[in-house]
Amino acid sequence: MLARLMPGHAEPAVLRIRRLSRSFREGERRHLVLDAADAEVARAQSMAILGRSGSGKSTLLNLVSGIDQPDSGTIEIDGRLITSMTERERTLYRRRHIGFIYQFFHLIPTLDVEENVRLALELNGVRGLQARRRSRASLDEVGLGDRLASAPDALSGGEQQRVAIARALVHEPTLILADEPTGNLDDQTAEQVMALLRGLVRERGVTLLMATHARALALTTDRQLELRDGRLQPLQVARDA
Repeated sequence: MLARLMPGHAEPAVLRIRRLSRSFREGERRHLVLDAADAEVARAQSMAILGRSGSGKSTLLNLVSGIDQPDSGTIEIDGRLITSMTERERTLYRRRHIGFIYQFFHLIPTLDVEENVRLALELNGVRGLQARRRSRASLDEVGLGDRLASAPDALSGGEQQRVAIARALVHEPTLILADEPTGNLDDQTAEQVMALLRGLVRERGVTLLMATHARALALTTDRQLELRDGRLQPLQVARDA
């Protein structure tokens, strides 16, 4: 079933997934993870992909980012067909137009907070004073403007994830991919981090695609799909009897 934009939503789809299939061999067996999956997400929307562990959520994010390639189907981001690019083209596109937020933060321990964020700019050729200004402005947005010189291990889990959000947004991407972004946080911190992320997504007009196994977290996004039997289907919301 195709996941369409909300009725009356004027924004065009930034992410289009069409009949996406991916399988892996396990010995003599072929394990089908995605089976002709379809979805659309509009600009400045946040959408959650809900699914149990091993359902294929991370595989889907890897395909959208161009890290992996599908067996069949297409992925289009802001009018560009990711699935038709060469490996080098996908790498450059990912670096310039996609931001990543992970469960375990993936901050570089030998770099301070500001250097971790600035690295995302330097990889795109932005250096010197401009890179420092932009990285500091991004850290100000997440409430860490006073921790620029701190080492990552001097921060709490919630603060480290805020640094990761600043890093994901600093190069002004079209799309943010978040893989279990609150899975390593307590409930209260997770709620605060997600509120911050959703607010920044709306303010900047960025599209957010988040994979999670937590139903309560999924319901905080604008839209939700569930990955079941390789298909992306509307999340079934339980009703009171």
